[in-house]
Amino acid sequence: HQGRIAYRLSTHRYKPLTRLDNSSGFIVLLVEQKSAGRDLEAARVQAGTYFLEPLAQAVLDARGQYPDSTLANLYDPDLMPPNLRKAHQALDRAVDRLYRPKGFASERERVQHLLMRYSEMRTPLDATAAKMPKRRPRR
Repeated sequence: HQGRIAYRLSTHRYKPLTRLDNSSGFIVLLVEQKSAGRDLEAARVQAGTYFLEPLAQAVLDARGQYPDSTLANLYDPDLMPPNLRKAHQALDRAVDRLYRPKGFASERERVQHLLMRYSEMRTPLDATAAKMPKRRPRR
């Protein structure tokens, strides 16, 4: 199937961890053998989604603990609840590692990189749209 990565599971192991709510848990680490010569972008996206979804949910859960607060209050740098800040920091670190092993030096550098990636992603779409025939207006 197009877009799927052919692989086989080589091994797996369990790694203990501490969740954002300080409870204990574990994560299953899978080691996969990818097909030689295949584009691994789909695998990177799949791995990113697997690791980012729980972190994004932790942000939503933290925000949900303050139903009477506005987003402006929740995201005020001086008033942001510690659990929400911690959840966002964990999400930011995970997103950073998807793009660079060392992460970003600043928020500005992160935003610049993400906007550049978005621009690169849009370029093929814009080129395709430019080639499409223009529709005639209805009379």
